[in-house]
Amino acid sequence: MLFNSSVFAIFLCIVFCLYWFVFKQIKQQNILLLLASLFFYGWWDWRFLSLICFSSVLDFAIGLALQNTQIQSKRKWLLITSIVVNIGLLFTFKYYNFFVESFIYVFHTFGINLNIQTLSIILPLGISFYTFQTLSYTIDVYKRVFEPTKDIIAFMAYISFFPQLVAGPIERASNLLPQFFRKRTFDKTFALEGLKIMLWGFFKKIVIADGISVLIDPIFKSPEYYSGGTLAIAGVLFAVQIYADFSGYSEIAIGTARLFGFRLMKNFNYPYFASSIIDFWKRWHISLTSWFKDYIYIPLGGNRHGLRKQIINTCIIFIVSGIWHGANFTFILWGVAHAIFFIPGILFRKKIYAIPAYANSILIIGKILYTNCIVILLWFLFRAQSIEDVVIIFSKIFSADIFELNTTFPFHIFVLVCILMITEWFGRRNDYAIVGIAGNAPRMVRWSIYYGIMITILYYFETPLNYIYFQF
Repeated sequence: MLFNSSVFAIFLCIVFCLYWFVFKQIKQQNILLLLASLFFYGWWDWRFLSLICFSSVLDFAIGLALQNTQIQSKRKWLLITSIVVNIGLLFTFKYYNFFVESFIYVFHTFGINLNIQTLSIILPLGISFYTFQTLSYTIDVYKRVFEPTKDIIAFMAYISFFPQLVAGPIERASNLLPQFFRKRTFDKTFALEGLKIMLWGFFKKIVIADGISVLIDPIFKSPEYYSGGTLAIAGVLFAVQIYADFSGYSEIAIGTARLFGFRLMKNFNYPYFASSIIDFWKRWHISLTSWFKDYIYIPLGGNRHGLRKQIINTCIIFIVSGIWHGANFTFILWGVAHAIFFIPGILFRKKIYAIPAYANSILIIGKILYTNCIVILLWFLFRAQSIEDVVIIFSKIFSADIFELNTTFPFHIFVLVCILMITEWFGRRNDYAIVGIAGNAPRMVRWSIYYGIMITILYYFETPLNYIYFQF
């Protein structure tokens, strides 16, 4: 079920009314949220409900077993079981065909034909997100930093919580799970703030991301037919699209959760205002970045064993990040490229002292522009459908062909992008831009802004388009 659909609007209204006006006890509300979440997920394909239920029950049982045994070797095997089963399911559905086809291709280049069959399977929606969420639970229980729950309803509701089920934020049990045990009373101010956050998220998704999508999808589908200038503009627009799409989804999820009395973690912190690649990754998809840091980077040694080990661990994290995003060599290349630009920040991190304020401002703006140039260039790797397309795109944008345009882009899309960026720039000191822009304005101004955004959303709303990160 898509957030940007009339079906979700009806679903949300029904669940909201039942939650606050019919089922007022915590246990009843948790059961309702669990059933609503399973319905939400099953609306896409009911067959995969068994998969998420299996992972949830397995890790619930392993969490209790980890608490009930003090034998370290047994505890280690329980953790290994959770990791192997969950990653095994993720590998089978998301990566099996990719690795099989890669092996077949490599051996074929040496004249060896392998008779290995690929699987006719589809990728379960959100499997990367809920797999990481349930894994974090068992790892934290194993490390004794979190007490396992004995309430399977609350645990399954935590894993399948519909606002953030299919595209995050990837919530830690320590943040979200305890909220299922607290008495929840309707807070009008909290709920209204959630609606404002949702409104801005829908604007990003429907007006900006979907509006850009219909323009650039044909360009990236056949880049060989377009000039370097057209591809360059398409790349800039894609950078805006993927941010508006994913951060828009996150904000709708965060706002929806607030309607039910839950607080989800912030997933984006104005990443295109970052002053370095390191800073960018502190702001982009925060829940995933922090997951990699806590569960892979630090266990590998982090930065505790010298510079060489830190660089190796950083490369591993970015390669894993690339693989996590998709079964394609373009994603791996994207991860490696980010590591290459990330490492100089580790090697030459310096602070500048005693410079005039105006010079410091100019320096920061220069850093932001430089960082965005790098990030946008690397988004080409992410968006391209194959390595061959990457070669075509870069051969055109790094040549005189970049000064040619063979496609026109409607002027209004650039106006909308400017509105997005200006709003976020002036609202950047708040967690969510819409709160910073309209929060302290006079009542008439505030509601004029809200109604203006709603009218714009309705004007641009057409056939609902999928979120980009659903494929991950």
